[in-house]
Amino acid sequence: MNDPDQRTPLPPGEPRLTSLSHGGGCGCKIAPGVLSEILKGTAALPIPKELLVGIETADDAAVYQLNDEQALIATTDFFMPIVDDPFDFGRIAATNSISDVYAMGGKPIMALALVGMPIGVLSPATIGRVLDGGVAICREAGIPIAGGHTIDSVEAIYGLVALGLIHPKQVKRNADAKAGDLLVLGKPLGVGVMSAALKKGKLGDAGYAEMIANATKLNTPGPELAALTGVHALTDVTGFGLAGHALEMARGSGNQVVLNWAAVPLLQGVRALAEQGLITGASGRNWAGYGSEVALPGGFAEADQALLTDPQTSGGLLVSCTRESLPQVLAIFARHGFGGAACIGEMRSAASGQPHLMVA
Repeated sequence: MNDPDQRTPLPPGEPRLTSLSHGGGCGCKIAPGVLSEILKGTAALPIPKELLVGIETADDAAVYQLNDEQALIATTDFFMPIVDDPFDFGRIAATNSISDVYAMGGKPIMALALVGMPIGVLSPATIGRVLDGGVAICREAGIPIAGGHTIDSVEAIYGLVALGLIHPKQVKRNADAKAGDLLVLGKPLGVGVMSAALKKGKLGDAGYAEMIANATKLNTPGPELAALTGVHALTDVTGFGLAGHALEMARGSGNQVVLNWAAVPLLQGVRALAEQGLITGASGRNWAGYGSEVALPGGFAEADQALLTDPQTSGGLLVSCTRESLPQVLAIFARHGFGGAACIGEMRSAASGQPHLMVA
């Protein structure tokens, strides 16, 4: 693995990768409100009984039952550069893509690469380093890149189709949370803020190293968490921010999420960066898309609102579990190197007219 403080130099004359993209990482997702408008007229096809998870609740991946013991998890994710180092860009994109398999509770088995690069603008060596980064993460996950597809693109794009397996009875949807559950977040927030600071030249080497370490950490606790009967729902926090993905849990299960904002872990220094206005445009678009469903306490700072909606590229798992299973959940996270995982709130029964998400 590359030392984060030893960034891959670009060949002379080549542009910065982030200069080729209008939005980086999961921050370039279509805003949630716009996406809902686009999808609402999509014709529904007949759903086979073997399709255990489809598009109904905006879950992380599709799940198709193969037999009594196995179900196939299929997902894809790709985006434009969030950093200028091509190797790190490949690592981040691959980690983010594989995360959706873990977020369903599955074990990855293989991947296919999705590559769109501006041929003639970036050198073969630079493009090769992006792919090398993806290979490095897949090697960590114990899976091969078994194929893929490439195109000549105006903007640099990289990601994976990720496939995994799970027992059909252990599939963890984002919509199966229950009232009384506690919510646990596996990674701290702030990657979007750090990426905004990086693009403006205001993120130091230590901050960069922390951002890369967070965004390239595979969400390997997923399968063990799915095996716990006390874990009811799983998702990962990515482009729609903590608020957006918590709202998906609440809507899907018909409950209300209550977040204890003081307990939400943050990457070191990101609150100060947010207070300086170093936030992504996606944060504002997220709030515009779902802010009407969120109740904030009086005096809630603008910087905190930005962090609540901050798009997380390769963010952490969000777990809905019984109170009794909380020690086991935290122990699993710790065993996989996520010692900062924290209980950040709970699920409550939703009363008529109440917002789906309350921040305390």
